[in-house]
Amino acid sequence: MRSSARPLAALVAALTLTAGLLAAGAPASARTAPLAPTAQASDVSLAADTYDWKNVRIDGGGFVPGIVFNRSEKNLAYARTDIGGAYRWDQSGKRWTPLLDWVDWDHWGWTGVVSLASDAADPDNVYAAVGTYTNDWDPTNGAVLRSFDRGASWKAATLPFKLGGNMPGRGMGERLAVDPNKNSVLYLGAPSGHGLWRSTDAGVTWAEVTAFPNPGNYAQDPTDTSGYGNDNQGIVWVTFDERTGSAGSATQDIYVGVADKDNTVYRSTDGGATWSRIAGQPTGYLAHKGVLDSADGYLYLTLSDTGGPYDGGKGRIWRYTTATGEWKDVSPVAEADTYYGFSGLTVDRQRPGTLMATAYSSWWPDTQIFRSTDSGATWTRAWDYSSYPDRTNRFTQDVSSVPWLTWGANPAPPETTPKLGWMTEALEIDPFDSDRMMYGTGATVYGTENLRNWDSGGQFTITPMVKGIEETAVNDLASPPSGAPLLSALGDIGGFRHTDLDAVPDMMFTSPSLTSTTGIDFAESSPDTVVRVGSADAAPHIGFSTDNGAHWFQGSEPSGVTGGGTVAAAADGSGFVWSPEGAGVHHTTGYGSSWAASSGIPAGASVESDRKNPKKFYGFHAGTFYLSTDGGATFTPKASSGLPTEGNVRFGAVPGTEGDVWLAGGSTAGAYGLWHSTDSGATFTELTGVEQADSVGFGKAAAGASYRTLFVTAKIGGVRGIFRSTDAGVSWTRINDDAHQWGWTGASITGDPRVYGRVYVSTNGRGILYGDSSDGDGGGTDPGTDPGTDPGNPPGDAACSVSYEVTDQWAGGFRAEVTLTNTGSTALDGWRLGWTFPNGQRVGQMWNATPTQDGARVTAADAGWNSRVAPGASAGFGFTGTLSGGNGAPAAFALGDEVCASG
Repeated sequence: MRSSARPLAALVAALTLTAGLLAAGAPASARTAPLAPTAQASDVSLAADTYDWKNVRIDGGGFVPGIVFNRSEKNLAYARTDIGGAYRWDQSGKRWTPLLDWVDWDHWGWTGVVSLASDAADPDNVYAAVGTYTNDWDPTNGAVLRSFDRGASWKAATLPFKLGGNMPGRGMGERLAVDPNKNSVLYLGAPSGHGLWRSTDAGVTWAEVTAFPNPGNYAQDPTDTSGYGNDNQGIVWVTFDERTGSAGSATQDIYVGVADKDNTVYRSTDGGATWSRIAGQPTGYLAHKGVLDSADGYLYLTLSDTGGPYDGGKGRIWRYTTATGEWKDVSPVAEADTYYGFSGLTVDRQRPGTLMATAYSSWWPDTQIFRSTDSGATWTRAWDYSSYPDRTNRFTQDVSSVPWLTWGANPAPPETTPKLGWMTEALEIDPFDSDRMMYGTGATVYGTENLRNWDSGGQFTITPMVKGIEETAVNDLASPPSGAPLLSALGDIGGFRHTDLDAVPDMMFTSPSLTSTTGIDFAESSPDTVVRVGSADAAPHIGFSTDNGAHWFQGSEPSGVTGGGTVAAAADGSGFVWSPEGAGVHHTTGYGSSWAASSGIPAGASVESDRKNPKKFYGFHAGTFYLSTDGGATFTPKASSGLPTEGNVRFGAVPGTEGDVWLAGGSTAGAYGLWHSTDSGATFTELTGVEQADSVGFGKAAAGASYRTLFVTAKIGGVRGIFRSTDAGVSWTRINDDAHQWGWTGASITGDPRVYGRVYVSTNGRGILYGDSSDGDGGGTDPGTDPGTDPGNPPGDAACSVSYEVTDQWAGGFRAEVTLTNTGSTALDGWRLGWTFPNGQRVGQMWNATPTQDGARVTAADAGWNSRVAPGASAGFGFTGTLSGGNGAPAAFALGDEVCASG
């Protein structure tokens, strides 16, 4: 079983993503500071509210192809994912901090990270090579992002070609490297025949190294015409021999790995001026990794006959002696006994001669990890057969913190549950701690803190070290009025019943187990009735639950079904309508013991149910809206004028009101927006204030409001974001900010029917986000009677309050979030918030506000789109800063000359 986006899933996801997006020109720099919004394109009222955003915890869920430890600072490490951004390790919390949540809608491809580099000369510096696909699925070119505050803020150098964080070969690397002696020099190995690239100004500008002779020639599948499998995997890693340079002087000996089975390793001995193929190297394989142990001068290669990350047959491990030019095969097993390929590779920087490698493509019975303490002369394995099929393990494995990693399986020996992993291409021993090792799999990050027990004959303990990494691709979300607050439909790991948003669920949906769930729905008036559909290797593709998703049973299916499609449950649970892949729309009563074809609606239509009338179902396809009033047996075409004919379209009916439907979607080539019908789709009215919309959902009504709260992923007033309306779309409030954008969020959005303001947002690789409003129940607050007011902290002169929180801190820098709340009875129309730093801190980059600083005095002015703050509402902004001593909070905040309450 594999996790993360596989080639087929990647194709589907990419086609979904690109269908409705505008290919914007790449900016000169990427930043968390707000981009200047365009002129208001509508007369819609637009406000802003401060939201607290968290992940719905799953912990992992996708492929982690790279882990990078800094070589000069203890506990500084980074991880990269193929579609879900990059992370920095937080030792104090033993969790990962996301670094690329600021990536916006137009640059969603930058959430795919093909390589990371941490600067050993200056640990504050970190670089990321980003871009998801090298073909036209990704509308933007790749970029090299640079940060000088450990990923708190970034700038970008956009490249003249694309990068492939989710392409074949993405587990090889690292393709991006910083010269350890002269850190203004970086190298990047490019795919698609673009060769080797170099920057000499710390990543600001890049140029091709024209002297490099070989751009690679290996493609996973040369017969593929999509640009995915047939792409040249190019230059796959860069390694410096740090002994051949000195501080401030460029390293002279540089090794480069190339996707070419006959010529896979090149070297420069003159600082990159000239390059040559190293004589005597192994052929017939690709070098996935090249790691140099500078203590003894050995360059190690892990080789496979394919580029990975799923495949891999034969493989070898070779050692090159840099001093003599000797090549030696140091593989732990005979070539005839390999069936998996080698990839993961690391050396112990504290103990020269100790190295480890992985059999990355050993799907059955388990992955294998090899260890040598004598430079590859002899090896031991993480597990061996004692007497087949019984195993003797050098490890114990505890997944109690992420229990779903067992997949609910009960395999026959020699398989075990949980497995050590699969797609194990990231493997690193902590350069400061020989006992700590981390490795990535297709579903998680595992690690140990007593690795040396391996050598003493004891057992080392493996546990998930993945907290904070949320890497699922979300296809659908449902929040029922009772039972679990959230049900999710996910790529690759199926989905979960989330009874506690801040706790890892015990197990994904099983019986049936769907590798990717494409749709999930519940009966509005009987929410214990749930249905889900999705991908599977064979039937069934559908499951039913009568206890709110706690337990499931398999349903039958029409002939010809090849995939999940969309599904809808009748409002009372009496029937279901299903539009699967491979077959037309069908309907059933009961729980799918038999299905009948629906008439009047084309195959491939999306289907939804009315949330009050159990006989009503809706469909949409290619610009036409369809209605059924007989439980899905027959459909009649209704509205079509003005509705989008291409692009992604998602729609839903408002709970509790018959015939009330909202439809979002389209493409920039035609109609693209938000439409509303109150007559079951007979007519639709377009909301002229919404320029683009991609998904729509419903939550609990605000206090005093008679209509459900609307949530949309949309572009309103020239600003892309997540928006809320409490008055049926008359006015909108942006509830995310420029630091929280998460790339593409168009698959699904839903409010919580039990908690006002709570919203669940899908992402393509950053899991499920949920946001809670600072705006209470939406009815405003009376500051004089607010039970949360601290009587020991008297109110200020102005009708405002401010909260200030340092959310991240590192050596010489920090990140802070500020929330300004209007506690008065009239709106703030434009604001300037001032404060004085007590310890000489300096503001760096600021988002959602514009800063000025004079000495210790700082003023933050609104960003335009958030200038109006309604009574009881809030505006939030954040910034990165530098410090040289303490980091005390400002003692007071003021709007103009009037002091706000703070605390």
